[in-house]
Amino acid sequence: MSQAVELLSELVRRPSQNPMGRPISEPDYYESAVTDFLEGLFRSWGVRYERQPVTARRDNIVAYLPGSASQPTYVWEAHQDTVPALGMTVEPFAAHIENGRLYGRGACDVKGGLAAMLAAFHQLLNEPIERRCSIILACIVDEEYTFTGIRAFTSQPIRAEGAIVAEPTQLRIITAHKGIVRWRIHTHGRSCHSSQPEAGVNAIYRMARVVSAIENYAAWLSSHRRHNTLGPATLSVGRIEGGISANIVPERCTIELDRRILPDEDVESVPDELAGYLLQHLGPESWDQEKPWMVLPPLDAEGKDKLVARLRQAAEQVIGWAETGSVAYGTDASTLQAAGIPCVVFGPGDIAQAHTADEWIELRQVEQAADILYRFALIR
Repeated sequence: MSQAVELLSELVRRPSQNPMGRPISEPDYYESAVTDFLEGLFRSWGVRYERQPVTARRDNIVAYLPGSASQPTYVWEAHQDTVPALGMTVEPFAAHIENGRLYGRGACDVKGGLAAMLAAFHQLLNEPIERRCSIILACIVDEEYTFTGIRAFTSQPIRAEGAIVAEPTQLRIITAHKGIVRWRIHTHGRSCHSSQPEAGVNAIYRMARVVSAIENYAAWLSSHRRHNTLGPATLSVGRIEGGISANIVPERCTIELDRRILPDEDVESVPDELAGYLLQHLGPESWDQEKPWMVLPPLDAEGKDKLVARLRQAAEQVIGWAETGSVAYGTDASTLQAAGIPCVVFGPGDIAQAHTADEWIELRQVEQAADILYRFALIR
């Protein structure tokens, strides 16, 4: 078993589920078990590292590999957290290997990518300092929900010429992706006994009209705002909550929205644009919206030619090809790039396997990714 596969197995065996906003205190949630493992690893390797507290039981951990002073410094970033393991059809933390695949929560998203970075980082330790670039390996918390980890990491100045963010890209080099804005809208009514609904005002009925208007706006958005590689801007209602009981007319209803942003859109104006549409088509009608609880900028493809060329050369050496492209999902890369560091997304695995009931990753891709990253940082 290669070092990359051994590291992946150890990572999957340590649950790091993101509670996704729910008040959960069980030990299998949050990233501390993975963070502790990484700290032990870095200590045993004799490298400088630091833990960066973000919130309770959630620390970023960053390791430093010094390289030639004449060569660039690069950030390698991967998140420690996974989505919850509820409803999985395979044992989520057994790291079972079968037919060249490792199964378990986070195997694909994104512990396979983190294992590849760790293996390449360790292999570079065996090279003379003058034969390697400097690497900042940032292992970040809370990527799956509110991106607090990457914001904490970028709150301090980072000196680097480029960054690679691990996500399952099937070893493609991703140079652009959409941004994300998520927020809530509420409707208000007046509760009463359901035997006399005319005495109250049903907040769910009011929300039904809001949702119908949002559906129409989302259709307009998808057809009128498009990017030549990223496709359309999108809007989706992903969650609805309202009422207490079937025999009480509800006085409040809430929805959560997910808006995917294109590079040429103004992220800050997104909620106000929807509010203007709703006012025009519905009037105020006792609805209001909160400020966004999550904002992730889009990743623009411009300004990273040198970074892409270097990674492309390493990929061609290992797998014989290199392909660039874009994806619809959001990553920590756009926050890093907004901090002034040109950034690409790259890693083993297929996004189609991320978050699934039988999540898995091809081990050969994990090993190839480790070799590509090693060659990327090596000076020949």
